[in-house]
Amino acid sequence: MNPKSKRIVTIVITVLAAGMVILSGIMKLTQSAQVMESLNKVGVGHYVILLGCMEIGFTLLYLYPKTMKLGFILLSCYFAGAIATELSHGTPFNALMPIVLIWISAFLRDKTMFLSTPTTM
Repeated sequence: MNPKSKRIVTIVITVLAAGMVILSGIMKLTQSAQVMESLNKVGVGHYVILLGCMEIGFTLLYLYPKTMKLGFILLSCYFAGAIATELSHGTPFNALMPIVLIWISAFLRDKTMFLSTPTTM
């Protein structure tokens, strides 16, 4: 894959992943009925505003190159908790797609987050 194509794919996947998370955060901040129903079902409905702010804040950190690694760690932890909650309550895995896209885009943006570079002696 040539560098220009790789850059375009990286941008598309990053925007898609970030867009999903930011949209989810906005839906939480507006307290849409569907979101409130699912969050109340797992017992965290009263944290909806905090959860929405976390999603948007962590995503903004992830999008900014200088804080990308911090945003990546925070988003990974957030969605790991969401997946654990979904598993324990038998609800659909809504958190799986965003975290997969975040990991793919993180790898495309900065491979050193996953692969160490060999050092010379």
